[in-house]
Amino acid sequence: MITIPYLTALTTYFSYGLLFAFGQFRDFFRKIFDWWQASNLQGYAPICLGLEDFYIRRLYLRIQDCFGRPIASAPDAWFDVVERYSNDCNKTLKRTEKKSRCLNLGSYNYLGFAAADEYCTPRVIDSLNKFSASTCSTRVEGGTTALHEELEECVANFVGKPAAVVFGMGYVTNSAILPVIIGKGGLIISDSLNHNSIVNGARGSGATIRVFQHNTPPHLEKVLREQIAEGQPRTHRPWKKIIVVVEGIYSMEGELCKLPEIVAICKKYKAYIYLDEAHSIGAVGKTGRGVCELLGVDTGDVDIMMGTFTKSFGSCGGYIAGSKELIQYLKYTCPAHLYATSISPPAAQQIISSIKVILGDDGSSRGAQKLARIRENSNFFRSELQKMGFEVLGDNDSPVMPIMLYNPAKIPAFSRECLKQNVAVVTVAFPATPLLLARARICISASHTKEDLLKALEVISQVGDLVGIKYFPAEPKKQLQPGKETIKLE
Repeated sequence: MITIPYLTALTTYFSYGLLFAFGQFRDFFRKIFDWWQASNLQGYAPICLGLEDFYIRRLYLRIQDCFGRPIASAPDAWFDVVERYSNDCNKTLKRTEKKSRCLNLGSYNYLGFAAADEYCTPRVIDSLNKFSASTCSTRVEGGTTALHEELEECVANFVGKPAAVVFGMGYVTNSAILPVIIGKGGLIISDSLNHNSIVNGARGSGATIRVFQHNTPPHLEKVLREQIAEGQPRTHRPWKKIIVVVEGIYSMEGELCKLPEIVAICKKYKAYIYLDEAHSIGAVGKTGRGVCELLGVDTGDVDIMMGTFTKSFGSCGGYIAGSKELIQYLKYTCPAHLYATSISPPAAQQIISSIKVILGDDGSSRGAQKLARIRENSNFFRSELQKMGFEVLGDNDSPVMPIMLYNPAKIPAFSRECLKQNVAVVTVAFPATPLLLARARICISASHTKEDLLKALEVISQVGDLVGIKYFPAEPKKQLQPGKETIKLE
């Protein structure tokens, strides 16, 4: 867990308190002025009420130019960001015809497949001509093509499971699957920092939900032991089913799951494991097969493997991989399979082609080079940020590296100053993170060159000094000795 320095926490609380006080002061006068003005919405209930409405109006809208920035090109290492302006103090934003060419440090383009690829793109275009952009049908009606069946077989082989089923949306994969595999009388034990899709899926299942401290196996074991001893609420009957839900790489922390320890605990207490590999599949491991490969865990010990195609594979959708019986059951019962339009055929072809590149089935070594490059890029970038004095979360090999900002004023300041120097970053604040733990989330790609990374580090260092987010002393720069060369990144 993140330990916030005392002074940083104090100044952050003070900043939010100041914003809250001035916002309430302005709202007081707003009510007085509104009382004198006629409204044509009398009788309508407001869409937002209370603190939610206050937060949107007085905090979020003031910095909304830092979020939802439209782009006008493929999300490659560099992309075009559309410039916007506001005439009403950021309440509304209007697009202009101007575009800025920016270094992309925010997209999940981990392996560089989001842009045109010499192997993938021609095959995607062919599939578009053959199958059209959409099946216009669900999988159980007229929405299953030869590509969908090939994709499911390809995914199952890639992740090391007997079978797989694919869906058209990654978020829905979690939120629609969990209510199908567990219900009333079951127990879901979820990591405290699991993604919102897992949270919503768990809530919709009707099962009892318990939370364990983020990535802390001893606390997971304590919760499991207590819940097994107590049984179901009121009746104290044994649980019908227990599922432990974790992520491979936590998207807001960049941390790797402590999977070996969690697997051992689940085996001990006969609990199922549901592993979300949205950010780890294709991005980590010697051959890109995710955290199981990276941490040496047998995929047979993980009961349900979930992942998305929106990151490393440059496409859309998600998958569930498991036993043949599980996948057949999901195909008969899951609403995302029965009622939702199937994944677009060109998107399916993109995934198939990218997996072939990763495995080297395209006849080249580009896949291995991409995996080596993202690992080198990520570890180099993380190391340099830490040397500069930034507080960087996450583990080595993870392409996700949050830089802690904390103070609300530093959120827009960091984002806007980076954009002025043509570096596009993603800032994340409440409600996506706890109120005090605002951050800038850097996502590294295999498509980034050495020059790209050095430019990004230079800009982030300058902005970090300007904004004041270097919370640790920087390491002194080492003098290069004659004959010694710097780290080479391809």
